[in-house]
Amino acid sequence: MSNSTIDYTTEKFRITEQPVMRSAIDVVEILNKINKITIKGMGESCPATVSVANIITQNMLNGKAKTDKISLDSEIVDDGRLISTIEIIISKIDNQ
Repeated sequence: MSNSTIDYTTEKFRITEQPVMRSAIDVVEILNKINKITIKGMGESCPATVSVANIITQNMLNGKAKTDKISLDSEIVDDGRLISTIEIIISKIDNQ
């Protein structure tokens, strides 16, 4: 029997150059299904990734979601440049 749950540590939502609110809505739709998600930004999309996390936790799901972990790192891309990366884990809060 196979388990169809999504592992948030391997399923990451990549923040791109699309509008921040559109990304936030997309992430909330996924978050409502799996209760925990990792959003990732690279290079110039790092600030947008932080904005998406803030919009979700402080505005859209205020009191119903929280930031679990923030990881900052860098990666070397094919042309040898070093690119900053950020990963933010957001989870829904179980309000009983």
